[in-house]
Amino acid sequence: MTITGRCRKNYEVASSPIITLTSDFGLQDAYVGAMKGVILGINPAASIVDISHAVRPQAIEQGAFLLGTAWPYFPGQTIHVAVVDPGVGTQRRALALRTPVATFVGPDNGVLSAALPEEVREAVSGYGGPAPIELPEGYRAVSLANEAYFRQPVSTTFHGRDVFAPAAAHLSLGVPLEELGEPVEAVLVLPPFRARRQADGSLRGRVIHIDIFGNLVTDIRCEDLPERVEVEIGGRRIEGVSSAYTQGEGLLAVTGSSGYLEVAVRSSSAARALAGDIGMPVQVRPYKGSGSSRTGI
Repeated sequence: MTITGRCRKNYEVASSPIITLTSDFGLQDAYVGAMKGVILGINPAASIVDISHAVRPQAIEQGAFLLGTAWPYFPGQTIHVAVVDPGVGTQRRALALRTPVATFVGPDNGVLSAALPEEVREAVSGYGGPAPIELPEGYRAVSLANEAYFRQPVSTTFHGRDVFAPAAAHLSLGVPLEELGEPVEAVLVLPPFRARRQADGSLRGRVIHIDIFGNLVTDIRCEDLPERVEVEIGGRRIEGVSSAYTQGEGLLAVTGSSGYLEVAVRSSSAARALAGDIGMPVQVRPYKGSGSSRTGI
């Protein structure tokens, strides 16, 4: 297949290329549709999959979390576009990052953090935002600067349409990563989503996402939980962890499908019940009491 326009080279096209989209654009406006139109205009054979467009506006960390919960389930060589970009139009870099299993396209602000191994991201500590980390062996990234692969004219407020979408589409056609821009050695990443273990053995975490059902998804890994626990959130206590949303009444601590502890209410919304929001603190302690009752609402 030949790339039309300013780029007239023949490249081998991957069979049924998959491009995913994650953004804070919502679906009430035409932003997502415009990105898809640009991609299909360049590569009509692309298969476009929406991961989520319900990231809160400018919530880079939430976007990185949602991308991380979904991308491992896609076939190898999928191209993942993530656009949560409060710095659009500034000097922040635009990236294409290739890993041994996939390619990631988006702003260099931490939203692509899930592309890097956790052991690399552990060099970033705390909740203070992203920090620069050198790419490990086998990972390559370029700063998207070759305007031949942009949609023209480039809007200073919509790089999702004019920079990231065309970059992903051209990559899906087999354009070499290095043709899109100059190589970079380090990118901004967030620390792994994992609660901090305290000296007394407790875990101190926070809510990092609220799903459509009002479940409060925390950064507490289920694999880090002691055998019996007591969860404290919003001044309420929950004894024990359930394996399903229907086990028990009132507030429940549940092992979520993404491997993180969730706080839920059977057939209702924990976010509403607790007036909970992203960033709400959560603490888990080893439970030393007797019985298995749970605190109601």
